[in-house]
Amino acid sequence: MGSNYRAACRGKSVADVIAKLAIVEEEADESMYGMELIVESGLMPESSVKDLKIETNEIVAMTVASIKTLRNKQ
Repeated sequence: MGSNYRAACRGKSVADVIAKLAIVEEEADESMYGMELIVESGLMPESSVKDLKIETNEIVAMTVASIKTLRNKQ
């Protein structure tokens, strides 16, 4: 997520930034899925990933808000 966000900050156009932020959103969702699998498989307890899941949800929310703001400015 971090490297894709950094790339978005260096986007060449609004459309490029939106596309890169969409990748951030997708990767955050994939990370969430991985954490859910780890918990469901019994490899780690929910309490071990709780804070990471909260932070990932916050990243998704900020990314989606940024994409919406950029789309409204176009």
